[in-house]
Amino acid sequence: MTRQLATQLAADIQQYIAANQLPTGTRLPERGLAEHFRVSRSPVREALKRLAAQSVIEAHADGGYAVADVREGSPSPSALAPDAANDSSESTYLRIAEDRLNGLLPDRVTENELIRRYGPTRNQLTGILRRMVHEGWVERLPGHGWAFLPTLSSSSAYVQSYRFRLLLEPSALLESSYRLDEAALKVCRAEQQALVDGAVYTASPAQLFDANTHLHETIASFSGNLFILDSLRRLNRVRRLMEYRKAVDRNQAARRCQEHLTLIDMLLADRREAAADFMRLHLRDAAREKAAAAEAERAHN
Repeated sequence: MTRQLATQLAADIQQYIAANQLPTGTRLPERGLAEHFRVSRSPVREALKRLAAQSVIEAHADGGYAVADVREGSPSPSALAPDAANDSSESTYLRIAEDRLNGLLPDRVTENELIRRYGPTRNQLTGILRRMVHEGWVERLPGHGWAFLPTLSSSSAYVQSYRFRLLLEPSALLESSYRLDEAALKVCRAEQQALVDGAVYTASPAQLFDANTHLHETIASFSGNLFILDSLRRLNRVRRLMEYRKAVDRNQAARRCQEHLTLIDMLLADRREAAADFMRLHLRDAAREKAAAAEAERAHN
């Protein structure tokens, strides 16, 4: 099982590097990757060794691994635009998510039912289900079939989720057990910089959500308070599908990513209290925007 997981993680990490256009030399800390993919560090370590053997990444002078110099014939980071096969799987994935939110899918389904309804190949569906399990909104039933897990489904609950984050995340930065992981934060910075540099206009809703939750969960992990981190992770899992459903305002998303860079630079400069205040403003403004959008949605309906 560990070997199979390492194989999948190696592919996921390579896609992660390409999707976020991580520049040569970007550190790839085991801890940050383990938290991002929600696995232990052992399979991440094995996956990194395999990628190093393929020259996708290379040993870093200070230990660990970093993105390798991309040369002709080796894998190269690409724009945040899926190929045709991945685009088909993404479309199927989003259709399943939308139907689940609209109550068109039962709590339990079989793979054959999903194939008949949405038309993916067996291999495509396997990849889609693996992704859904990883994201925490479906689980395999013992013996046969799959069960959907609870998610946010109302606009009012969606807005409340932002109010909860406003109470939680700024406080995480002020915990006495706070310890910053500079390498993990710089991985997040590279992701956000790629978005600000233009990828925000081509990234899928899922890619935007993953990059932004990765940053916020990484920052929460610095608190050293497992309850804070676990609460945020649980909240992000249940609000994921609502985020996919919302129309993406690309200019607004670009502004939020620029704010993320400001927040990251405050933390790297050890301006923790200022960063907590900035986080509060960042989330407060986002909560107001979400509330206004929810009110407009209710008025339209």
